[in-house]
Amino acid sequence: MAAVVRNGNVCFAIFGKFRGFSQRFGAAACSRQCSTVTETTEEELWRQYHDTNQLAQQQKPLCKINPTSVFANNELCMGDVEVYGFDYDYTLAHYTDELYPLIYNLAKERLLMRNKYPESIMALEYIPGFAVRGLHYDIEKALLMKIDAFHHIQLGTVFRGHQQVSDAEVFSQYDGTHVPVDYMSSFHGRGKQMVQLMDMFSLSEMALLCDITEFFLKNGIEYDPEYLFYDVKNAVISVHLSGDMHKAVAEDMDRYLERGEEIAQLLRRLAGAGKKLFLITNSPFWFVQRGMEYIAGPSWMEMFDVVIAESRKPKFFTDTKRPFREVSKTSGTCKFERVTSLRKGQVYIQGNLQDFRQMTGWYGARVLYFGDHVYSDLADPFLKHGWRTGAIIPELEDEIKISNSTSYKDTISWLLALQGLIESQQKSRHDEAVQAVVQEWMKEMRELRHYTKDIFNPQFGSLFRTHHNPTYFSRRLMRFADIYTSSVANLLHFPIDYTFYPRRSALPHEINYDS
Repeated sequence: MAAVVRNGNVCFAIFGKFRGFSQRFGAAACSRQCSTVTETTEEELWRQYHDTNQLAQQQKPLCKINPTSVFANNELCMGDVEVYGFDYDYTLAHYTDELYPLIYNLAKERLLMRNKYPESIMALEYIPGFAVRGLHYDIEKALLMKIDAFHHIQLGTVFRGHQQVSDAEVFSQYDGTHVPVDYMSSFHGRGKQMVQLMDMFSLSEMALLCDITEFFLKNGIEYDPEYLFYDVKNAVISVHLSGDMHKAVAEDMDRYLERGEEIAQLLRRLAGAGKKLFLITNSPFWFVQRGMEYIAGPSWMEMFDVVIAESRKPKFFTDTKRPFREVSKTSGTCKFERVTSLRKGQVYIQGNLQDFRQMTGWYGARVLYFGDHVYSDLADPFLKHGWRTGAIIPELEDEIKISNSTSYKDTISWLLALQGLIESQQKSRHDEAVQAVVQEWMKEMRELRHYTKDIFNPQFGSLFRTHHNPTYFSRRLMRFADIYTSSVANLLHFPIDYTFYPRRSALPHEINYDS
């Protein structure tokens, strides 16, 4: 430390003393308080570089985050929650990776049979891990990309088919990297020219879009990107609406569905504590019945006070006219009597939230609803109806495990320190000797940024952040979810009256006291 201070750069002493501060905001934040470096020779700059690098390596390792924890955006006292609601797919039911190629192949067959796509597309195979959830797709340009919380495209994450689009083309197509709000998004993630692909099933859709685009480009087949998008979209929708996916999963539960012993344990715990439980899902009841029996046993309905299938979310939360219909559990047909109450042990379809609230008396912050789709499951209940909300993000565990790795933490620590070095020399930008060194540092910073992206996903990086900003997905997650976790079963790690507190996030002008 003495050597560092002796070199005349006070910010590195601050960096060492307030380690959490520098790691949250980078040594760049510290450099704003630095005394001016009087010596700016090339030798002096490289001495600062090596001293800072050595200091970064000597720092005590960061603590690890528990991948199965529950994380809070808003303070949430579980003791105040009287009613627990759940989506089914990817909330109570977690699927194996075998589901993605199943949807991919079924949709591909529809493109061949219904839309008369070339028969050779049947040779295309689903590529695991190509895309991540929450990406934006430009319908008119056939471009798949990641956008940050400030509507800026992350360069290096724009793909046409399997080909990365150059930065120059991105600048040309969008007059920079910023995408106007009316171009990219509406309340539910659909804009005039762009759509955000948010649910877990969309991984198959993104893969098929990119694979067929690549197929057309390689084979010189002219196509309209908008036609391709809607052909693929409708094919994927048909896979769900036709019931073909449901039938395939139901016929081979061991292959497609994960066992849910902890899910069943959580449901029993909540019901045993006197909490009210309800299920609202878009899936058909017969499919939910098979899955819940697999997950929680044949008596699973005894734990739920209300079960609603084929709800057509998000319309369930906004449409006030559509009535509930009661369904026979044996025949699956709708009964003709008007539904005036929602009874335990019965099954209902369709309906709307207004009638749901009137029939149950479950209002506001007493209700906590869990779902995997930030828009369809959480946005309307959170913003319009005052429910507390929990997002289920299955990818979270793997992302945390990567961010817990020594290589990632060391890289981030050095990246932030290097960024501080670069920022500290901006006043000397007219000095050629200084700038030659700074350009070397900037080259290294770009390489470090690429590493911190590629370690999560070579094409698109982390689901949750760009280089230093949150992704657009993260922005919506923080907006619409009080808490988030990788599985509802993670609630078992906490007392039933536990209060989840958000971390105090320091603003750019504040010191990070939570270090």
